[in-house]
Amino acid sequence: MTRETEETAATEQAPGRRDFLGIVTTAGTVTGLAACAVPFVQSLKPQDSASAHLPVDVDISKLTPGQQMTVVWQGKPVFIMRRTPEEIALLQDHALAEKLRDAESTANQQPAYARNWHRSLVPEYGVYVGICTHLGCVPGLNQPTGNTADTCGGYGCPCHGSKFDLAGRVYKGAPAPYNLPVPPYSMPSPTSIRLGENPKGENFNFSTIEQI
Repeated sequence: MTRETEETAATEQAPGRRDFLGIVTTAGTVTGLAACAVPFVQSLKPQDSASAHLPVDVDISKLTPGQQMTVVWQGKPVFIMRRTPEEIALLQDHALAEKLRDAESTANQQPAYARNWHRSLVPEYGVYVGICTHLGCVPGLNQPTGNTADTCGGYGCPCHGSKFDLAGRVYKGAPAPYNLPVPPYSMPSPTSIRLGENPKGENFNFSTIEQI
């Protein structure tokens, strides 16, 4: 075989070799992406129906006055707010109550044990499902800027302007028709909250609320 013939044969084989290497590289890349995608896709799968309805224990020992934490219960964001003594006092202000649509929590948006001026088991901690009752947006926390009914802070919907006080009570004139829902919960200890479980002797079914 002449040198010219050898070069011609090598040239004809090169594309085939390149194609083969390309296929191997592509297959390896796809396999790697698939391997990475499996855990991600699995994380998006809904929880088993039984486990999704189990109570959720939350440690609130590190929550300081004025702070809020958000946890997930049955796929919903739940706000747990530790209120300051000043915020607790403001929740009892008659001037604030006059600005609220349902200051006495007459609508069925909470358990009987949270149908009070602070809408919770104890005044220090507020526990609310963080979903606006207008169109399902997640309200943001507005920190207090003063000690009056107009500056006491609360929650605001970034989409349509609904406002709620630090007890989750909706303001008059807001698009939201109801207060933020309060989930069933108990406090096994002063530093823990158990979402999805009523206190002993209480019976509240979250599915009976007016609206979420």
